[in-house]
Amino acid sequence: MREGEPIPPLYSAGIMTFVRSQRIGIVEASDLGFYVAVVLEREAYLHPLPMQNIPLLGLIQAALLGTLAVLLLWFQWRRPLRSVRYSVVKRTVRNLVFSFPGFALARLGMIPVPLAVSVWAHDQGLGLLNWIPVPGWLAAVLGFLLMDWAYYWWHVATHRVPLLWRFHHVHHTDLDMDMSTSVRFHFGEILVSVPFRVSAVVLLGIPAKALIVYEIVFGCAALFHHSNWRLPLRLERILNMVFVTPRMHGIHHSIVRRETDSNWGTVFSWWDKLHGTLRRGIPQNEITIGLPAYRSEKELTLPKLMVLPFKKPRPWELPDGRVPERNAEGDDGKTMEA
Repeated sequence: MREGEPIPPLYSAGIMTFVRSQRIGIVEASDLGFYVAVVLEREAYLHPLPMQNIPLLGLIQAALLGTLAVLLLWFQWRRPLRSVRYSVVKRTVRNLVFSFPGFALARLGMIPVPLAVSVWAHDQGLGLLNWIPVPGWLAAVLGFLLMDWAYYWWHVATHRVPLLWRFHHVHHTDLDMDMSTSVRFHFGEILVSVPFRVSAVVLLGIPAKALIVYEIVFGCAALFHHSNWRLPLRLERILNMVFVTPRMHGIHHSIVRRETDSNWGTVFSWWDKLHGTLRRGIPQNEITIGLPAYRSEKELTLPKLMVLPFKKPRPWELPDGRVPERNAEGDDGKTMEA
């Protein structure tokens, strides 16, 4: 297929999104290039994105995530960070099966729709980075950083906005945390994240190149910081100066509310430091993973997880009514503990 050539049904099939009077969507063509399909009236035409020589996003993601997943499975088995309290195999199978609807939605909408909108916003001159006269490479770097900063605030919103928390708290009900927790997201959360991504792309003017790279790094970062891998403490302290690490994110999954309400970053740790939400001085063997109101696997079966967002969230307390607490510590001035 060439630019301007009508798209056969095989390629034009798939998700489209209305933007003004146009319908746009991402098409993955046979020459391993990305194209934005613009549908005007009854004809659809290909317009190449500015990275048509870059291999398919799905191909890159699959290779990187697959390789990283195998490595992390090995590392967290050989050097576990926290004691495993429940069956790893049972939890992993449940989390993977639970993630299938979300993966489908991500493939159809969460990734292609913001990409298509990014191209449209660039053509229309919309968004911060489209207003600032900077070189393309600098716009891509700034776009990557701004997207991660935007995700910091999205993560905060998923905890603070009641409707979003209904979906996101499914992720936090996991009673152990390891690599499989990184995919334990309700399909409803994936769906409601699409408007956020589109808004961030338009307001910030995120370039398509930056968005593609960010999606790949985002997936790798989620696998890494959810893993139960005990890195050498000195190495993790160095990495945590820049990146979100397993010890840092483990604190975010604590049943202590003050600890859950910290460490919101996805890729970079400096957003938490900048906004005063970094907490890292808590030993991992003192952390209980999960939410206090859900302490039994019998309450967290696949059917019950699917309907959990449509029930009123329980209060932040243990089944016996106690509220989990810990002495105030682990602020930004504390050094990361084992």
